[in-house]
Amino acid sequence: MRRPVVALAILVCIAAAVALSSHAAQPVTYEAYAVRFGVLPQFRVSGLINGADPSRRLDIPVMVWLLKGSNGKRILIDSGFYRQKFLDQWKPQDFRSPADAVAAAGVKAEEITDIIISHAHWDHVDGADLFPTATVWIQREEYAYYTGEAWQKGNTHGGIDEDDMLALLKINTQGRLKFVNGDEQEIIPGIRCYTGGKHTWQSQYVGVQTSGGTAVFTSDNVYLYENIDKHLPIAQTLDAASNLRAQDRIKTLAADPSLIVPGHDPEIFKRYARVAEGVVRIR
Repeated sequence: MRRPVVALAILVCIAAAVALSSHAAQPVTYEAYAVRFGVLPQFRVSGLINGADPSRRLDIPVMVWLLKGSNGKRILIDSGFYRQKFLDQWKPQDFRSPADAVAAAGVKAEEITDIIISHAHWDHVDGADLFPTATVWIQREEYAYYTGEAWQKGNTHGGIDEDDMLALLKINTQGRLKFVNGDEQEIIPGIRCYTGGKHTWQSQYVGVQTSGGTAVFTSDNVYLYENIDKHLPIAQTLDAASNLRAQDRIKTLAADPSLIVPGHDPEIFKRYARVAEGVVRIR
């Protein structure tokens, strides 16, 4: 009787090992959502697309992108803005704080595990301190430049706010800031950062593994679908040629053109399925 028992035990161990190995081999994937927290009314398209008709206007969304991982991670790409000076200056319509917008998508502010900052402009980084336990990721050179040299030269920190940089510094002293070291870096399983087209000193965009393949969240490296469709550089860039190269690369990285997600296009909320007010699922 002993041999059959031993054999059965071995088979059980082998089956368990195979099951564990199969589970471990499962790639991490993410459900991805665009989450709108306001609208900037009648924005000049010439501020988005280089050479656009100055008379063209567009109501553009301001948003963050929420990733719900099969690994339990709850990640934001960018953190939006909320400080009163920006509300007074830009007068966004239908505004709610980025934290409230993310809560409407089913995730509380304290449940956000990570924030990936695409670049240091106020409308993408200002809300980083709304998410008290998140690890914040930013390109090392972006952080170094805008917390240092940019303020020692004339007019080289346009769109960067001193309070936002102080907030990032505080997050760093709390041990919650991590650096992305250059191009094509997988910082979290299933999430890879790429250096962008010099929208800022070292902007980045993010490739995310979804069940439908790689989705690319361009942030301001591509403002509108029109940039991609017509191969037009963004209006606000330190180097238009580098921006076009970034656009070309984005097309090769996305599993499908429908998985390229621009930074401020209202069409996003028409192309994808609505799951809540101001929230659509990217797939």
